[in-house]
Amino acid sequence: MVNDKVYIHEFIDIIGHARAKYMHHMTANWCPIGRAERGQLCFGVWGTVGSTGRWPEVVNLWEEHGWDGLAKSLAHETSHPGMQDPSLAAWWAEAAKYRRGGLDRILVPAPWMRPIEELCRAGVRGAFYAHELVQVVPGSARDFLERVRDVGIGAYGALGLQPVGAFRTAMRNDSECVLIWAIPRAQDWAAFERGQDLDPRIARWRDAIRGIALDWQRILLVDAPLAPLRTGRQPQESDRRPLEEIA
Repeated sequence: MVNDKVYIHEFIDIIGHARAKYMHHMTANWCPIGRAERGQLCFGVWGTVGSTGRWPEVVNLWEEHGWDGLAKSLAHETSHPGMQDPSLAAWWAEAAKYRRGGLDRILVPAPWMRPIEELCRAGVRGAFYAHELVQVVPGSARDFLERVRDVGIGAYGALGLQPVGAFRTAMRNDSECVLIWAIPRAQDWAAFERGQDLDPRIARWRDAIRGIALDWQRILLVDAPLAPLRTGRQPQESDRRPLEEIA
């Protein structure tokens, strides 16, 4: 089956110590609304491990029903003077208490990448997740993702990592990709990073992308308590708790 979804990827800047409240607000309070009103699924909500990237930060990833589904969602959102759905005014006001802004991108999956419901059924889980933002030669993003499938999955898999997401960034010069990998344990992450300098399989992967991958940044993520890859399901209305109870 070919993955024909489209994804919204978000880097969110968190205010102070509000990350736990924001992640709960996104999963328990937004996900049921997005699913009911827009057919949007939560692919993942993660907190960035501060020692490996910006902090405090959250990474959100939403799965839409292709370009038409995304267009419908955006049309619904922007058809009001304030470019926000009036029925969600209270939700937006609450979210504004926890975030100051962010940076979004639209992602197109590699055809072989599994959607979130398939990943959940397969029991894919991670104690940590490696998130790689890769800059490639303009026009070569599709080629890079094929090399991920043919070489990268085997190299990373030999060190315990499992592929979760493989995307190219839309609305730019076919020059950026995003990869997400599940890591079973903290020790597996340490072995993987150590292997960047020592493991011959990683060396072969680097050779396979030499001349196409210009630069990349890898950060470490941990998923939110109600994220689908942690619970095996989409967040539900019954998951809601008063935000003042969230530490």
